[in-house]
Amino acid sequence: MGQLGLGRQFGRLAPRLDGAFRADGVFAHDRLRFVDFVDDVEDLLEDVAWQEQGDKEAADGFEEYMLRHYSG
Repeated sequence: MGQLGLGRQFGRLAPRLDGAFRADGVFAHDRLRFVDFVDDVEDLLEDVAWQEQGDKEAADGFEEYMLRHYSG
């Protein structure tokens, strides 16, 4: 994230993602509902889009896309 120039946002992102994945990288469904996780990530993406482009609408559609493709 730092190499992409997103270090400022990553500092806020890391604590919110902590516990969402196990050490092996598998999503921890027993700790967090996937729907809630995707909603939180979309909120974070909107914050980043607002800071970087002044347009939080740039992240619109993320939640719908993720739920449609990965929620099963």
